[in-house]
Amino acid sequence: MKNKILFVVCLLFGLMFINAGLNKFFNYMPMPKDMPASMQKLMAAFMQIGWLIPLVGFVEVVGGVLVIFNKYRALGAIMILPVMVGILLVNIFNAPSGLPLALVLLAINIWMIIDNYKKYLPMVSATTI
Repeated sequence: MKNKILFVVCLLFGLMFINAGLNKFFNYMPMPKDMPASMQKLMAAFMQIGWLIPLVGFVEVVGGVLVIFNKYRALGAIMILPVMVGILLVNIFNAPSGLPLALVLLAINIWMIIDNYKKYLPMVSATTI
């Protein structure tokens, strides 16, 4: 039962990130009209850095696809984690109305990482040459 719930949650999580990443390339979701001024300035600054938005979009799409498949979920969760921290910080400092959703997504991301912690152990274990 836990595996089915985890799969559904990871599927929805992955689809949300795929959608967000594709939107960075194709701009099919309109920006909200009532966006705070600080958020507008932040988005304008992000747009000035020409490579940042496509990079984040690429990581979101690839990470979202990887999270859906159990075999690659650990890699996808780690790929999305820095983006998720950025989303959380933007929501804390510029758009607090999105903070509940950001916290839920962060919790799902951390849940995936904890669920796959054994796959990360070879990267952090002390090895001798």
